[in-house]
Amino acid sequence: MSALLDAALEAPALRWPNRFAALGPRYFTELPAQALPSPHWVARNDALAASLGWPGDWATRPDWRALEVFSGAATWPGMRPLASVYSGHQFGVWAGQLGDGRALLLGEVDSPIGPQEIQLKGSGLTPYSRMGDGRAVLRSSIREFLCSEAMHHLGIPTTRALAVVGSPLPVRRETIETGAVVTRVAPSFLRFGHFEHFTHTAQDLDALRALVDFAIDHHFPACRDDAQPVAAMLREVARRTAELMADWQAVGFCHGVMNTDNMSLLGLTIDYGPFGFLDGFEPMHICNHSDHQGRYAYARQPGVAWWNLQALATALLPLFGDEPEAASELALEAIEPYRATLPGALESRLRAKLGLASAQDGDPALADDLLRLAAAERTDYTILWRRLGTFSTAPGADNAALRDLFIDRAGFDAWAQRYAARLATESSIDAERAVRMNAVNPKFVLRNHLAETAIRAGDSGDFSEIERLLKVLQRPFDEQASAPRAYADFPPDWAQSIEVSCSS
Repeated sequence: MSALLDAALEAPALRWPNRFAALGPRYFTELPAQALPSPHWVARNDALAASLGWPGDWATRPDWRALEVFSGAATWPGMRPLASVYSGHQFGVWAGQLGDGRALLLGEVDSPIGPQEIQLKGSGLTPYSRMGDGRAVLRSSIREFLCSEAMHHLGIPTTRALAVVGSPLPVRRETIETGAVVTRVAPSFLRFGHFEHFTHTAQDLDALRALVDFAIDHHFPACRDDAQPVAAMLREVARRTAELMADWQAVGFCHGVMNTDNMSLLGLTIDYGPFGFLDGFEPMHICNHSDHQGRYAYARQPGVAWWNLQALATALLPLFGDEPEAASELALEAIEPYRATLPGALESRLRAKLGLASAQDGDPALADDLLRLAAAERTDYTILWRRLGTFSTAPGADNAALRDLFIDRAGFDAWAQRYAARLATESSIDAERAVRMNAVNPKFVLRNHLAETAIRAGDSGDFSEIERLLKVLQRPFDEQASAPRAYADFPPDWAQSIEVSCSS
């Protein structure tokens, strides 16, 4: 027993500033996690741990007791577990008070990449669980672990995943599944809904003002010197959100549940539930089978983000002065950078995907017409862009590998003529262009069937597929000759039957 106590006292000597916790109890409830019974490692992200400055054996060294900590059974000195309260609009309807119903912030730790909040998802009931059980299942935890890391390595702002811990604990979703906890890492988990809560639900303007001051001081310090710091922060949130939407649309990512409580103040991809990467290009693809009206269809994501920014601006209205009309005008002006930024951000990404080194007026139409061809036949989105990098401008080149993606050969040939002519205007060199294109058009994304294969193996206790897939997703733009061919191939027929919902 003495040896065990000594080990506990030798837990990692990390510094925990816990700045959000210092705000006080209006913003959260402090409580311990509910430990998973018989926990075991499912997946670990040693690369992320290294970036936090942790040793290579962080997960297995006895004095760190990491399995206990990340299954909810123990804490390290300095951690302050808490569940935050927020509100929000869900599917466009005001839902009132929400909050961390199955998440628990363990604390904020100092690291070489700056202060990072570490959060458990699936660690048990909190005061904000409502009708939920506070738990997560292995299926959803594997999906979040893999996708958040896939997005990070695609260069898309996101929360990240440190580990997944599994357990035989039965948890009911559509069926009985086994429980799990995923450990998430981010500079902040602040959401639009945190600010909506103090305006509309708690109606505590002092708390709203203090939360905005906190966000500016710790996450948007450059805004403090502006004549209107709140407006400056909102402008930056709008700009980051626009850049994020351009990233999502360019890579073919569908979030699936863009409620205001699932929108990160820092412009991160957050809350991986019924997400999906496009297989066949279908602009109105709905990746969430709970989304019966298609509110969060792929093509609608930029519009929804704008709607959500308006909701955030409305929540901040009390801080823009006592005159309602002037306050509303100032708040709406503050989110205009979204509409000013998004078109150019998306155009620049599509221009890069086309391999164009300069900007010309006809470029948006060139990209749009390729996507129209793809939409007409549901051409595979990722494979189309990757194969476009092989396009040859040599006289007589048939570009068969690319051309064969289309049934409408005449339509493709006409587009290819325009594309070749456009490339000629900048004396594009095929080999050099291919290198640039392969750096922005990934060969590997986390398609649903790849995640499903890893989940099925994990359900039987084989976690090797998760590790193998993670390694490939950490280098999405490389050819990776040793990667299984299926990782970059067309999805199998059975992939069409995969359904994901808000419980995913």
